[in-house]
Amino acid sequence: MKTEIFYCEKCKEYTLKEVHSCGEKTIPKIPPKYSPVDKYSKYRLKYKKEEWYEKFKK
Repeated sequence: MKTEIFYCEKCKEYTLKEVHSCGEKTIPKIPPKYSPVDKYSKYRLKYKKEEWYEKFKK
């Protein structure tokens, strides 16, 4: 059994149903496939590092 995650753009919430409780049709949210050759890894790591410094900044 395959379970997909759907996203309601109106409510900005995730759900497992194709139609959200607000009545709006949801869109499937599929994560990107893993690739060992990641073009954006340096940007993602830089963002995480900055976020970490901000979180633990005294």
